[in-house]
Amino acid sequence: MLCSLSNLEEKDLKEIQALETELGKSVLAFSCHKTAPAALDDDKLKKIQALESRLGLSLVAVDG
Repeated sequence: MLCSLSNLEEKDLKEIQALETELGKSVLAFSCHKTAPAALDDDKLKKIQALESRLGLSLVAVDG
């Protein structure tokens, strides 16, 4: 399973913002997807890691 920050509709965002105000805390929304990381050889993994380093991101290769 792979989870990422959710792309929210305006009404959902407003509800979360109201909860944040009530709690006095930031709340993050995640959506999860049934997928599995791809098996990669060392060369492909190094290419992903190099791009992660250049972009300052985390990347995940998946099958399908």
